[in-house]
Amino acid sequence: MLEKRDGGPRQYTFKYFRVVLLLLLAVLVSSQAATSAGRMYSKAEYRIPMRDGVELFTAVYIPRSDNGPFPILLNRTPYGVGPYGADRFPTSLGPSSMLMEDEYIFVYQDVRGRYMSGGTFVNMRPQLGERSGGQGIDESTDTWDTIDWLLENVSGHNGKVGMWGISYPGFYAAAGMIDAHPSLIAVSPQAPIADWFFDDFHHHGAFFLPHGFNFMSSFGQPRPEPTTERAPSFEHPTPDGYDFFLRLGSLANVNPLYFHDRIAFWNEMAAHPNYDEFWQARNILPHLRNLPEAVLVVGGWFDAEDLYGPLNIYKTAEERREGGYNGLVMGPWSHGLWARGRGNSLGDIRFGSDTSEFYQEEIEFPFFSHYLKGRELLDFPEAWMFMTGSNEWRKFDQWPPEGEAVSFYLSDDFTLEKEAPEVAEPVWDEYWNDPAKPVPFSREIDPGMTREYMIEDQRFAARRPDVLAYRTKPLDQDLTLAGPLLADLWVSTSGSAADWIVKLIDVFPDSGPDWDSFADAGEMGGYQMMVRSEVSRGRFRNSYEPPAPFQPGVPARISLPLQDILHTFKAGHRIMIQIQSSWFPLVDRNPGTYVDNIFFAEEADFVRTEQRVYRSREMPSRLEVTVMEE
Repeated sequence: MLEKRDGGPRQYTFKYFRVVLLLLLAVLVSSQAATSAGRMYSKAEYRIPMRDGVELFTAVYIPRSDNGPFPILLNRTPYGVGPYGADRFPTSLGPSSMLMEDEYIFVYQDVRGRYMSGGTFVNMRPQLGERSGGQGIDESTDTWDTIDWLLENVSGHNGKVGMWGISYPGFYAAAGMIDAHPSLIAVSPQAPIADWFFDDFHHHGAFFLPHGFNFMSSFGQPRPEPTTERAPSFEHPTPDGYDFFLRLGSLANVNPLYFHDRIAFWNEMAAHPNYDEFWQARNILPHLRNLPEAVLVVGGWFDAEDLYGPLNIYKTAEERREGGYNGLVMGPWSHGLWARGRGNSLGDIRFGSDTSEFYQEEIEFPFFSHYLKGRELLDFPEAWMFMTGSNEWRKFDQWPPEGEAVSFYLSDDFTLEKEAPEVAEPVWDEYWNDPAKPVPFSREIDPGMTREYMIEDQRFAARRPDVLAYRTKPLDQDLTLAGPLLADLWVSTSGSAADWIVKLIDVFPDSGPDWDSFADAGEMGGYQMMVRSEVSRGRFRNSYEPPAPFQPGVPARISLPLQDILHTFKAGHRIMIQIQSSWFPLVDRNPGTYVDNIFFAEEADFVRTEQRVYRSREMPSRLEVTVMEE
């Protein structure tokens, strides 16, 4: 999870000159933007008392004009509300410059235990379960108490409060709308974390190594006293992330070599490899109830960090709402791209328009201005979804839309067919998985989790002997898949433990690009654009708690949900499925030998294993999709 500061995510970067250039540009932009924000707004800093006496540091920006009263827009963050000081202003205010210019009272708050706020910080603080009338606190009660104080002590407001946040602040927005304060009218959780066993650091229990390591190396450092300074980032000894994490060896070496037991939450993650009470208590989904009048959940189709959260918070809120508006926006974005940049491309792929600007102007601005300022809201659907492949925005009255369930089966000669296999005897394809030479997750690997990997050309992987690649014939006509995907596989391993990675890929025609928007992206003939991917840690194939080893050589069934998509495979393109058992260093290496806790695996546990994927009548392996009805 990348840090947010002044409205945008902090990207991990490891090249010295790029860092220097970005810092110089940031200083220039900050000085220019501060003049605009300072001219339009006055600033005050407060310490707002919570019900248990802890005070939370809060910066309040009030329009200088006499156009009020103004709604309040609140952002609660663990990343600092700097710049600190009543005469200092951030790069921007609010979710976008449009909203800043439209005049709101913007409020930024350090959550308890972070930066200048009092109290103790708890990662993904568990909810109380129900509102406590005593000293019990959670992020919902802190939000309630903050809003109460603002309404009583800040002048010039119209009595309506909105809330937003991206990534970790998106979690605080989602938590803040639970048992919502009566004046909290409109909330937009953006790239919100929902459950850290499926978001960010884990995917179905598999550990996302560079993300967890890099983020916690800085964010996880202790803060014994209030401070305005952020913790320093980890300095990798090499820019080659594959080499760095491979030489690290077992995760048991992290503390002896680097963290030295200073990162408390790393130790907690290591102590809880299964979906036990520790993680279950940090799942926000069961607590989503008594929501405000309007909710707009925002996410990116290519968000490498928080894709599970937006889709599942929207889905859960939709199931439990008792009226009001519950909307979903999914664009062709990486983490937080809708709040910065143009959103017209990612990596090699072009989207044909400035999608971020469209979102800010046509969706986010009308949402807040309608519910907080009473302006008319016309033709506003429940779901605004960008259809990749055809590069267009689509409106839906519900998500997912109606469609036909279709399966693509693994078949002979590495083909994909719509018909189930008829052969009765066991048939399989096989490969060797070697933890000493794991499959890289990207063509170029720096020590971070590159945002482009979710859309990157997969030819580098398809050509490896430890990756199986199945494809259809060229499509006769456009085919649009919408909604959930399910990989239903029959597999076996010669070891007692294994991971299974499934990737859905759009294979472009050999002749070159057939979309005008790719004209400036270089030669795209044969490009294998990853559309969706996911990993199953095989020990959780039956249950996330408790896990179970494989019986060597014995077939077992893996049901792996992939996150939703909305993608058009154009005529002449092929659909490809790739299957592999390592994805390094994005996912930590599965040793191949079952151990109680992979965080403490020994070097001798890492063994080369033979993997099989079956495709017979009794053991068909397939990808279940939904074809959208036009």
